[in-house]
Amino acid sequence: MQKKATSKWLYLLVLSLIWGTSFILIKKALIGLNAYQLGALRTLITGLFLFAAGYKKIRFIKKEQWKWIALSGFVGSFIPAFFFAIAETEIDSAVVSVLNSLVPLNTVLLGAAVFKIASTTRQVIGVVIGFIGTSILILEGADLNPNQNYWYAGFVIASTVMYAVNVNVIKRYLQDVKPLAIAVGNYVVIFIPALIVLFLTEFFTAENFNNPDIAKSIGYVTILAFFGTALAKVLFNTLVQISTPVFASSVTYIMPIVALIWGLLDGESFSWTQGLGTLVILFGVYLANRKAKKIRSV
Repeated sequence: MQKKATSKWLYLLVLSLIWGTSFILIKKALIGLNAYQLGALRTLITGLFLFAAGYKKIRFIKKEQWKWIALSGFVGSFIPAFFFAIAETEIDSAVVSVLNSLVPLNTVLLGAAVFKIASTTRQVIGVVIGFIGTSILILEGADLNPNQNYWYAGFVIASTVMYAVNVNVIKRYLQDVKPLAIAVGNYVVIFIPALIVLFLTEFFTAENFNNPDIAKSIGYVTILAFFGTALAKVLFNTLVQISTPVFASSVTYIMPIVALIWGLLDGESFSWTQGLGTLVILFGVYLANRKAKKIRSV
């Protein structure tokens, strides 16, 4: 039991470092690629890594489980890959990372509304506080960066809802499926749609292959796909299975810290008011996830 408890915290820390770095990699990749090319390439390259590592694992997925594998693939990987890239065309990577910390709050909300997991008063208060912090972050960001379109924050918020759906689906319907099998199955489903999107973006043109910015961006996407998606996907699926959906989604506690450091090093602006909004969000997430203390009998 102690070993399992230690393992889940180790997974949480490693995932936070990997995913916290993902936001700056997306920003750098957007220099030579548009958001749709980035999302499609990220999905395709990740799929190739996963197929090479575990294509034999898909035989362990039962026929009746494929619908949940497909749902998990689209809401947990495919759509967010595009939405995060679209958001970062207008919003700083550090702000996007903070907004992503809404995942645990949405996990609580969806767990109660869709998966019939009871919510406590404390969790509801935590959700409210979290959204107050989100409002502070977005409004201050709009004032601080008037040239950025903060309506694009909606793409991040929508992605956090989809991630929350994915966490609950894995925990409830895919608990007995190996993490690598889930990841490979996800990309079996979404690989062809991603390839179609890439063709529609006219990526395969001669001028693109002679563009040094595109070559460099593909390098960033490859790093992002291997560490930020393929490896992290397997680690996250494992974390969900050895812990709880809410604990697993709490990876977003540490991610913003890592992403903020990268953003500031890259010259992004971040005000004290935005810092306050970040703390409010994280406090709301903490409150929503904190277990109630057991009352000892006398």
